[in-house]
Amino acid sequence: MGSRRTGSLIGAIAGLIFIVVNAGPLGGAVAAVVRVLGVAGFGAAIWYIMRRPADDARRPDRRALRIYWLAVAAEVLAIVVGAQVLARGFHQADLTVLWVVFVVGVHFLPFAATFGAPLFRWLAWSLIVLAIAGAGLSAVLSTAPSWTGVAAGVVLLGFAVAGARRGGTAPAR
Repeated sequence: MGSRRTGSLIGAIAGLIFIVVNAGPLGGAVAAVVRVLGVAGFGAAIWYIMRRPADDARRPDRRALRIYWLAVAAEVLAIVVGAQVLARGFHQADLTVLWVVFVVGVHFLPFAATFGAPLFRWLAWSLIVLAIAGAGLSAVLSTAPSWTGVAAGVVLLGFAVAGARRGGTAPAR
């Protein structure tokens, strides 16, 4: 299938999950519309990704795979620990989605150099800035964390499509 396509599919699925899960707290018709638009966006992204020519990227070497799995493990650990601190230490469980968006963003930073894919740097910083903006907005807007999660899903869908384009990422070294 090709690593570029696989990465784009993973990103699109993650984007859909962010949208569907975080639309819930928006309630009623708004949540339904956001979810329908999210599913439509996901469908369009999958259609585009699957229509792109498969890339001929080599399988990442051991070092790259080790960095990948370490980053994923650190991401999972940071999300779990951070969620517990927010919920139990600060009694702010509603801010967990902001933490998740932030950590997901940070976890992409090592991928840019490791996989020769500068697109990951743009994705990382987009999610990090989005999480910080969401944190600021949450002081005045109770639905800011949910909207931030939805926006993160849109960002992931957009980058999934961008990554599927020829030249969106460089082949793994």
